[in-house]
Amino acid sequence: MGAEAEPGPEPDVRAGGRGASAGGSGAVEPPAEGPGVRLSSARGRWVLACVVLASGMAMLDGTVVTVALPRMGRDLNASLSGLQWVVNAYMLTLSTLLLWGGALGDRIGRKRTLVIGVVWFAVASVLCGIAPDDATLIAARALQGVGGALLTPGSLALVRSTYHPDDQSRAVGAWSGLTGVAGALGPFLGGWLIDGPGWRWIFLINVPLAVVVIALALWQVPESRDPGAAGERFDLLGAGLGALCLAGVSYALIDASGGTSPAVVALSAAGGVLAGVVFVLVERVRAAPMLPLSIFRSRLFTATNVMTLCLYAAIGGILFLLPVQLQTALGWNALEAGTATLPITVLMLLLSARAGELTRRVGPTLPLVTGPLVAAAGVLLMLRVRPGSSYLADVFPAVVVLGVGMSLFVAPLTATVLASVEAARAGLASGVNNTAARIAQFLVVAALPLAVGLSGDAYTSANAVNTSFHRAVLLCAGLFLLGSLTALLLIPPRTVEPRLRDAPEPQCRSHMAANCPPLEPGPRTPAPPSAGDG
Repeated sequence: MGAEAEPGPEPDVRAGGRGASAGGSGAVEPPAEGPGVRLSSARGRWVLACVVLASGMAMLDGTVVTVALPRMGRDLNASLSGLQWVVNAYMLTLSTLLLWGGALGDRIGRKRTLVIGVVWFAVASVLCGIAPDDATLIAARALQGVGGALLTPGSLALVRSTYHPDDQSRAVGAWSGLTGVAGALGPFLGGWLIDGPGWRWIFLINVPLAVVVIALALWQVPESRDPGAAGERFDLLGAGLGALCLAGVSYALIDASGGTSPAVVALSAAGGVLAGVVFVLVERVRAAPMLPLSIFRSRLFTATNVMTLCLYAAIGGILFLLPVQLQTALGWNALEAGTATLPITVLMLLLSARAGELTRRVGPTLPLVTGPLVAAAGVLLMLRVRPGSSYLADVFPAVVVLGVGMSLFVAPLTATVLASVEAARAGLASGVNNTAARIAQFLVVAALPLAVGLSGDAYTSANAVNTSFHRAVLLCAGLFLLGSLTALLLIPPRTVEPRLRDAPEPQCRSHMAANCPPLEPGPRTPAPPSAGDG
């Protein structure tokens, strides 16, 4: 998934650890090995297994829930707006609390935060699995997003804080690659569960995974925290206003075509916009804001985040409706629909590092202009996906071209975001960009069905889904083209190229599942100010 919250200054990991374990269980922590755990040691491998499984829990639900939507809708007699909220309730709480979750880990301990997040995620998963109706499922998914906001930044932060400095690069790369493999296996497992024991098991399977993660964390993972974060205040007001803004706008978009009173829709939209305005005003004057607005003084940083909104909206939109098209219009089962996009994940795992190295050598403009164009071509090939289409002749070429395009721009976009700010703010830049990617996916799930005329129970009609899907293809291709145009007009190659060339090799050698935000490449050497920054 993506760019995680920066763990902050040098962690407080000491030989011998602390006597109390995360969560106050009283378990004695095993002694640390020198200044950090070596990746080649037995403990190093157990720590890696712990954080990969923790990340894999959140990723599994992220890649499989959209595949399960048609089956959920039939079983729960849910409308399309209800299914949209099944996706967006999770994204809402995850997006608004992600930066807060990283800050909490810095303060109270990253292992403790990870364990709390895993327990929370598992309990919410059980509630999802036993939900008797769509309203209960939506509420449980919102709770699940809170757990995801705690465990997602904690997994990468623990990798960065636990391992010996000489092993951190390989450890982050191994974490990224193995989590990517978990994301690739997710559609197989999820599709099998949906077609076999049922869609509820895509949530219930998180329980045994959570037990393993908690046991490994308490047994092997050393605690770490940022000593300088103890006196910082949490910007709960900012997080609350951000959530109200997204919730209000999303409710208006989702329910605009669902029979809700126009006055209620208008009131919701106005409330969301007002909350957004107040959020900006509050963040400008707070001493320790959740989102320091000064970072947007960099024109390059702003431009790359505009690109992120366009590109990840396109990715989120096509990956939201493609499984519905394959199952409803083409009559495929969940396993077939879930594995249809597997080439995208495989290509990103194989090509992302090479695209990042290309960016270091030639600058970001070429991959950031070309990648979205190739992705747009892949999406347009999906116009051939209709009832009677075959996988090899129609679906496979489209997802391969889309995967190549995404592989070209995901890593360069991450590198350019980090090159747009000074090294000390790389973690903040990474977290903001991650959140922008998630918000883009959140908003497109709310807006796209309305834009293409899919509402009510129309998602059960093969003809309605086929017509709406082809309209969505054109809109998503347009978003990719808009991202390419943004790069061409607003990304100055001579500004960024020297920073990319002087920066050390990125720690992150690959990226995770296809619909995940970019990962944080790690610390960089400071770069001198450039005329491209405001």
